[in-house]
Amino acid sequence: MSIEATKLELMQLLLHTQKKSVLAKLKRVFEEESTDWWGEMNTEEKEEIQVGMKQADRGEYIDQNEIKKHFQKWH
Repeated sequence: MSIEATKLELMQLLLHTQKKSVLAKLKRVFEEESTDWWGEMNTEEKEEIQVGMKQADRGEYIDQNEIKKHFQKWH
């Protein structure tokens, strides 16, 4: 089913429902999807992420496979 067909089907269901609980759930889904997690972080968290991104851009990181090798000795 195409996205347009899905939208039309959902609109039909929405228009015909009289259940407030269903409408409330749908509204929460849209609100959750539109939440900007970046805006929920404090300044320190944002700065840490920006530092990490700059380090990664400079190639200053450890490959995931290397990390797995390091921790295998405890398994």
